[in-house]
Amino acid sequence: MLFSQILGHNEAKQLLLKSVQHNHVAHAQLFLGQEGSANLALALAYATYINCEDKQPNDSCGTCNSCVKMNKLVHPDFNFVMPVTSTKSVTKDVLSQKFLAEWREFVLASPYQGLNEWMQYIGAENKQGNISKEESRQLVKLVSLKAFEGDYKIVLIWLPELMHSTAANALLKLLEEPPAKTLFLLVSQSAEKLLATITSRTQIVQVRNFTEQEVVTYLQEKHNLDRDTAYQISQLAEGSLNSAAKLTNEISSDYFAFFTEWMRACYSYKFTEVVDMSEKFQTLGRENQKNFLLYALNLLRKVVLFGVDSSLITYLPPNELDFVQKFSKVITGSNAGEVTEELSQAHYYIERNANPKMIFVDSSIQLAGYMRKN
Repeated sequence: MLFSQILGHNEAKQLLLKSVQHNHVAHAQLFLGQEGSANLALALAYATYINCEDKQPNDSCGTCNSCVKMNKLVHPDFNFVMPVTSTKSVTKDVLSQKFLAEWREFVLASPYQGLNEWMQYIGAENKQGNISKEESRQLVKLVSLKAFEGDYKIVLIWLPELMHSTAANALLKLLEEPPAKTLFLLVSQSAEKLLATITSRTQIVQVRNFTEQEVVTYLQEKHNLDRDTAYQISQLAEGSLNSAAKLTNEISSDYFAFFTEWMRACYSYKFTEVVDMSEKFQTLGRENQKNFLLYALNLLRKVVLFGVDSSLITYLPPNELDFVQKFSKVITGSNAGEVTEELSQAHYYIERNANPKMIFVDSSIQLAGYMRKN
């Protein structure tokens, strides 16, 4: 993977590039970011740059022998350890190396996927994945060999927080006495679950979530979505490209139009319209109902922020900006907490299979009262 294939994150890219250019490559680095962030993608691009035979100022060349192999994840000096479990095809000696073909396909499809997607991909059914104690012997074996082609032998460990204690202790020993020309790239989502002694022996690379604009660009380029739909999804994805990709299959209606119509009906006490809208709300399906309410909460937050200081809102489509400007006069500090709590409660009950029509109508009555407080 190349740095240019990752949206944004210029600050992290420059930090990684300069570490190689100035020959300050730490033997163990922890790429820390939430699921759906660029932590795995950045680790892959970094590993590609380290062994690139014709390094450019801002990226790997992408065409040398090393880059070609790295981009297919088949470089002999690039090794992977990841959580696995027994499946129908692998029933014993469950080690990462037995899942390398599936791992390459999985990562090349998208480096932003999470553990649940990986478990489904290998057919784990309801089993939990981990990095077993047997993996510790394989780990020692991996680093005992010299690099075949590149400057470094690189071991990338995905989700090291899922290591069995025996494997974690084996890793700790390797980090304390690192083999020559061997790099460990740990890609984690929960550093607090790692042994503190492991974390203390790594150089931490904090990877932020994607911005809303970066999510929009990703959805437009990778999923061919129109800007309005992509923007709507970006508000629900919370900076995760994994969540954004899944939401493309879940969103089936225009949340903004439905939300504005709902709020106007509530504010005007048009409960006949509210009852009619509850029929439409029910037809959305439970996942869409939950996503709609999350979207409503996100848009409400922007309404409140706009009312405090309009500069706090960096971007809104023109139609949403017009609504937010007007609605910020209705939702103020005196009722924002109550409206937020009502929408949160509605989401809670929908998540627990309550009757969606009843929840929608009841919430509408409550919201109407809160909005009229002003």
